[in-house]
Amino acid sequence: MFGALAGFSVASLLTFGYLSWDWLEPGLQHPGAGDPLTGNSNPPKPHIIFILADDQGFHDVGYHGSEIHTPTLDRLAAQGVKLENYYIQPICSPSRSQLITGRYQIHTGLQHSIIRAGQPNCIPLTNVTLPQKLQEAGYSTHMIGKWHLGFYKKECLPTRKGFDTFFGSLTGSGDYYTHDICDGPKTCGYDLHKDENVAWEYRAHSYSTFLYTQKAVEILASHDRREPLFLYIAFQAVHTPLQVPHKYLGRYMSIDNIGRRRYAAMVTCLDEAVNNLTKALKAYGYYDNSVIIYSSDNGGQPLAGGSNWPLRGRKGTYWEGGIRGVGFVHSPLIKNKGSVSRGLMHITDWYPTLVTLAEGELEEDLDLDGYDVWETISEGKPSPRTDILHNIDPLYTRVKTRSPRDGFGIWDTAIQAAIRVKDWKLLTGNPGFSDWIPPQTFPNFAGKWWNLERILWPKGKSVWLFNITADPYERVDLSQKYPEVVKRLLLRLVQYNKTAVPVKYPPKDPRSNPKLNGGAWVPWENGDGEENNIIKSIADKSPCNVCNTKLRFKKPVWG
Repeated sequence: MFGALAGFSVASLLTFGYLSWDWLEPGLQHPGAGDPLTGNSNPPKPHIIFILADDQGFHDVGYHGSEIHTPTLDRLAAQGVKLENYYIQPICSPSRSQLITGRYQIHTGLQHSIIRAGQPNCIPLTNVTLPQKLQEAGYSTHMIGKWHLGFYKKECLPTRKGFDTFFGSLTGSGDYYTHDICDGPKTCGYDLHKDENVAWEYRAHSYSTFLYTQKAVEILASHDRREPLFLYIAFQAVHTPLQVPHKYLGRYMSIDNIGRRRYAAMVTCLDEAVNNLTKALKAYGYYDNSVIIYSSDNGGQPLAGGSNWPLRGRKGTYWEGGIRGVGFVHSPLIKNKGSVSRGLMHITDWYPTLVTLAEGELEEDLDLDGYDVWETISEGKPSPRTDILHNIDPLYTRVKTRSPRDGFGIWDTAIQAAIRVKDWKLLTGNPGFSDWIPPQTFPNFAGKWWNLERILWPKGKSVWLFNITADPYERVDLSQKYPEVVKRLLLRLVQYNKTAVPVKYPPKDPRSNPKLNGGAWVPWENGDGEENNIIKSIADKSPCNVCNTKLRFKKPVWG
């Protein structure tokens, strides 16, 4: 695929509607390229590359048996450590907040849903973030891609939360080429930013997977590799809308379901991006002292082409299909290469693991919910983690009818909650859509389902218990057989709930409308009462012409 667009400048490629990978072949010297890594007897701190995929289903990687072609992910995982007992959260903002803060949702006030574009909400400003701790440890910190942790005031922005630089989107989803997003009728705007400014210059149809990879390579080319680097790349792919350069579709024309076909092509494009990042790490001299972490952010959405088969459920649910993550670590520094880890891990664990790996300090008052799992990953030692609070969401729709006896008088089982303790997993309330969905079961257009394994439970049922180790597909509910286990796990929920902070889920602020802010999604609230000046100087040149509700209300987009 190299050479097809050789000789074109990046500006020319943007004009033609997409970027290719041609700019990835490094040929220039960069700081530290010819110098030894160490100038003293102390080993250098490792470069940390964290790649987060968006909405990639558990089944949607080659080494999980998928029909989707992912040779790079397969190779990196095979040569590293596959994380096969690794958990994330069921939707975007919760996973990202727990990665960045190392704390459960109940401890940040983000227990309910996502942070929406128009909400005056963000991760707590008092929390010390992972990139801030890495900065303290001497790291240069850079973020590329999807933030989705709030931006209503400048203090919420990535560059105010520990990143030296930022290039990407602040909201949850948008057009891959135009970078427009709608948060309701007549509430649409542009969402691509460089540091704390709107990056209007990239509006000319630049495909985000290519663009984000390009920016990552630019950082690798300019950074002095003698200094430790933290590079967090949160790809937009493979979230809806289902958009991909046409050349990636050819391999999948045999897939009749057009949504699955486009989704598969997007995953392969993402795999190619990871391949080019890996090439750049090697070409610029980072690879031998690097740790590459790959993670999905939540389960796949079958209505938009994803698959979590053979797990139960989908994105947005607390069944395994919503929270069991695709994850692996690839690094020359790993002692137990080519292995599979079945130690219990959670996305909150990256915070203490990476800070410790970076020789940083973890003060007790951080009150982290994560564990340092590096020895579990690198050496195959038992995981220090024995339980996971998946969440307690008091605002989620409650079960309407139930037996009060289900909670043994100690827990209201109408509340949506889920917890894992060793082999056991308990769910209460409404866990969400619960079918087992083989790939391609949904037709081209939503509305008709077939070949689904559906299960109906009695009206008002509000408690489920599974031995996840023996039954990872959640087919045998043991709540009636082991009431003492149910009671023990309910008590754990009670204990966790005592530490919860109030839920933060404010209504939309009309001041957030991009029409009022120069046509872009930008911070709209300033604590000092001053006028928002982030895009003031260029707003008159960039009117909002993107109020097209199909970006939000006609997903998935097949065209």
